[in-house]
Amino acid sequence: MDYLQHFATRLRRLVTPQSELIPGTAQVPNSAGGYAWPVSTWDRLDRFLVLGSEGGTYYIGERELTIENAKAVVELLDEDGVRVVQRVVEISESGRAAKNDPALFVLAMAAGLGDEATRAAALEAMPRVARTATHLFHWMHYVQGFRGWGRGVRRAVAGWYTGRAPRTLAYQLLKYGARDGWSHRDALRLAHPKPPTASHDLLFRFAVNGWEALAEVDEATPDTVDLTVLEMLEAVRSLEGMEPREAAAVIARHRLVREMVPTPLLRHPEVWEALLQDMPLTAMIRNLGVMTRVGLIASIGPEARMVADRLADEEALRKARVHPLSVLVALKTYAQGRGMRGTGVWTPVPKVVDALDQAFYLTFRNAPTTGKRTMLALDVSGSMTVGVSGLPFVSCREASAAMALVTAASEPQHMFTAFTAGNYPSRFGAGWGSGLTELSISPRQRLDDVVAKTSCLPFGGTDCALPMVEARKHGWAIDVFVVYTDSETWAGSIHPVQALRQYRERTGIPAKLVVVGMASNGFTIADPEDAGMLDVVGFDTAAPALIADFASG
Repeated sequence: MDYLQHFATRLRRLVTPQSELIPGTAQVPNSAGGYAWPVSTWDRLDRFLVLGSEGGTYYIGERELTIENAKAVVELLDEDGVRVVQRVVEISESGRAAKNDPALFVLAMAAGLGDEATRAAALEAMPRVARTATHLFHWMHYVQGFRGWGRGVRRAVAGWYTGRAPRTLAYQLLKYGARDGWSHRDALRLAHPKPPTASHDLLFRFAVNGWEALAEVDEATPDTVDLTVLEMLEAVRSLEGMEPREAAAVIARHRLVREMVPTPLLRHPEVWEALLQDMPLTAMIRNLGVMTRVGLIASIGPEARMVADRLADEEALRKARVHPLSVLVALKTYAQGRGMRGTGVWTPVPKVVDALDQAFYLTFRNAPTTGKRTMLALDVSGSMTVGVSGLPFVSCREASAAMALVTAASEPQHMFTAFTAGNYPSRFGAGWGSGLTELSISPRQRLDDVVAKTSCLPFGGTDCALPMVEARKHGWAIDVFVVYTDSETWAGSIHPVQALRQYRERTGIPAKLVVVGMASNGFTIADPEDAGMLDVVGFDTAAPALIADFASG
């Protein structure tokens, strides 16, 4: 008997079940009953900003997960509140998160709970993070949970309105009327901004009094008011009761958007044709189904080609902050030919499906080819069936398969595996009801096909050590193991970190482990003290490039 297999202080000799603590380490119990390392508080902030806590995880509810993340934010605000604000701005402005709500929530916490310097920094940064009126209303809703409407909040909200050019402000007022129980009328009455121009004065009066404000415009006013603002307001008001063809001409002339158009007009293809000409990319992606249903987008026609060309414009996707998760949701929805909630159905246009597939890869930062031998291991367990980033229509297991394809597309020497039930055709591993299955997935396959293929795999107890265990057993030469997981693992007779060290010793390969966290919890299976292990946040648009940098040293 080798007693060191059961207890030792030099980890390379130790074998510990994942349901037990590795002696002498800082491991903590995870939510599934296994042991893992806690991520640093700053790493947890990143996970929260990118992934949020909406919907919770398989093992922990939304409320508890949100409280845990909020407590971490409070701790960081006490440590370095200004740095927290800087991180919020960085992740929000770079478009690395699928939703902006977590950033707005943390910024509201900083504005209410931080010290004087932190509060000042948070209020100054608010317009940069709250880029639309919807964002502003969200922030106003959140900030009330941490402070009152003092001078600083009033000044920040007033600055949001006065700091925008008149036509930009008109666009915001007309597109986003109200959210979270707040309206522009409420915000302006509380903030009391001083209009810097006659155009701002007109728009403020319009937000408070409605269309009556236009009746107050006298003959002298147009000399001081931006005529494009007046024309936009008049154009939107004129759409009510207008015939579709006439409305389409007005929409095209004034570059109006869908939210400015009365609902009855949105049943007509000529209206959507006019909207499509200048439609923002994010709005176009969301409305592909309805534009196909009304007959505008068809297999043969210029509109499908226009959509495909816009989705292939990498620079435009970056400037519009189109997030890959939004593209994945759109692809899954559009390709199935029906909405997730509504009753609308359509026949998907193949050219559009292919364009969405291509756009998904373009929304990630370019990752260089490293030439490293890479194993991409997907956690497809029950805990990965919850929605990612609060999106119930895309599970963490589907999202992880999509993310893995991005790395596979840039790494020619790769293999796909998944943690499946031990009695499934898993060629490897059978203990704890878990196995490892090789997947015949190619990055040349269309994304929706791969998502469908992985979503039906049977799961057992996830053993994240199996990639290293089986690679050592079968002589696979692997430079980088990339595991996509929520780190809520408990099954297995050896911890992943121990299996990796055994693999290194047996093969002489200085193999690395990358853990792609798919939930905003506080756990990781990677040892933070090992320089050959890295944590990245799942569905951060920078993740594939970071993985490549780490793999290449």
